[in-house]
Amino acid sequence: MSGPMYTSERITTTGVLFKTGRYFLAKRQKGGEIGGLWEFPGGKHKWGETPEESLAREYLEELALHIKVGSCFLRHDFIHKSVLYHAQAYWVEAVAPIRYRLLEHQDARWVTLEELLELPLVPSDIPVRRKLEELGFA
Repeated sequence: MSGPMYTSERITTTGVLFKTGRYFLAKRQKGGEIGGLWEFPGGKHKWGETPEESLAREYLEELALHIKVGSCFLRHDFIHKSVLYHAQAYWVEAVAPIRYRLLEHQDARWVTLEELLELPLVPSDIPVRRKLEELGFA
């Protein structure tokens, strides 16, 4: 019997910003395994933060965007580079007016559900996209 397939565990958060029938996506900088792919903004949780606090911090650090974090609508686990991630996806709302700056991404856009289904997403956001498709917010 072999040991676990991972050596450590972390929490990671994803924020889904939905407004007037469109979802907010950001495109990662080129380079690395997931460079150039689209994602729902978010990131790794820091010790001492709640998942909601880390998600608000990530939006601020990556997009200079203030958000209010709503309910968690999906939890799923994935393994990447021998780390087990406990992913949590939340609905988020931007504090108006919505003005963002690309501090860590090469692009960002508002997309319909149809467009979302066509775009190449980071692997960890594919379960989130499936859930959104299931919920049918178009």
